[in-house]
Amino acid sequence: MKFLKWTLALLALLGVVLVGGSLVLPADTRVERSVLIERPTAEVFATLNSFRRFNEWSPWFGADPQAKYEYTGPAEGVGAGMQWSGNRAVGSGSQKILESQPNQKIVVALDFGGSAATATYLLSPEGSGTRVTWRFETRHGYNPLNRWMGLLFEKMIGGDFERGLGSLKHLLERPSS
Repeated sequence: MKFLKWTLALLALLGVVLVGGSLVLPADTRVERSVLIERPTAEVFATLNSFRRFNEWSPWFGADPQAKYEYTGPAEGVGAGMQWSGNRAVGSGSQKILESQPNQKIVVALDFGGSAATATYLLSPEGSGTRVTWRFETRHGYNPLNRWMGLLFEKMIGGDFERGLGSLKHLLERPSS
């Protein structure tokens, strides 16, 4: 009986530490990567302002070649959307362009089956090319589990962003045939 009391007390203390500790963790998470693409800003913008070419450079496309994709709304700009459904590696969700400032910025709402986030593509001329910054942001509110998970986002998607931007760079810089 004494063992059971100690076990319950320890579990209660662990719960308090996990929940209480989460309150000192950030309520927001941001992951950001950038790359210089040796192409005019208008060309880079045109590729990012539509989801029709997203899978040509997406770091997740190869994780499930059998995934299903559906495009909604206009072909480009505000309202353009894409829904996907695939295996565990890609899951299911949707993305929709919320804001489109020509040659400067594209803001995308992300929904991963109830978990909302925002992706932003920032474009700025740099030399003869374009600096593209891909930013992911999400709010955790007071959800303790989400706040703890927020600590892992950098490791979970940082490499994906680097691969995706590398693929975008390769796609846009390759010679036309």
